[in-house]
Amino acid sequence: MIEICLVDNEQLKKKIGQRIVALRSQKGWSQSDLAKACNKDRRTLEKLEKGEVNPTIYSLLEICNALGVSLKELVNF
Repeated sequence: MIEICLVDNEQLKKKIGQRIVALRSQKGWSQSDLAKACNKDRRTLEKLEKGEVNPTIYSLLEICNALGVSLKELVNF
């Protein structure tokens, strides 16, 4: 069974950002650590974590790979 999550774009960006922060923190990583691990600029990652930008699926996959989690785990909120 598929659960339907009704959130608007702004809520979704914030939830994804919060989830990235939580997963990054679990690893004990700084924003700079994660940025380096997924070949992103730290400022870009900061904007993503704050929900200020709409990430591409590819960017999310790069972050997931760096964190060692699946995309499903990232968006499980």
